Amino acid sequence: MFFLKDLPTRQMIEGYVTTLEAGDEDAIETALIMMRDASVLVRRIDQYFQAENLSQLRFLIMIVIDREPERPWLYQGEVAERLDVSKPVLTRAVQSLMDAGLLTVSPDEDDKRWKRLSLSPDGTKRLHALLPGYFQLISDFMADRKGG
Repeated sequence: MFFLKDLPTRQMIEGYVTTLEAGDEDAIETALIMMRDASVLVRRIDQYFQAENLSQLRFLIMIVIDREPERPWLYQGEVAERLDVSKPVLTRAVQSLMDAGLLTVSPDEDDKRWKRLSLSPDGTKRLHALLPGYFQLISDFMADRKGG
């Protein structure tokens, strides 16, 4: 998270860059704005999912499985490759989705040690119910940034 509400002024940035003889004022200012905006958006998304009794991570697990074009399941290792979380964190999130009836786990047909993760019918229904609000939140955020 980026917690700085009031960004340094352009004059401050220019002063630091000049004094330190390092950096590009435009790039620094743009990056600071991007970091603040991204942090605000992430907080809004977190609030959206909290109101839906879900977390962003659990949503992302569901969307990663749902977007698979070739098959309706992924191995847990494949989910891990697509997300930037540790294996223990992923394991807990997967378990919570299973406990909530949103994910199912089945053994691989060829190697029983591998587990396939799939959205349950309730998981698919829940994901598709969440998507309109999620996309609207992002669209509204971006419209605010464009001034319209």
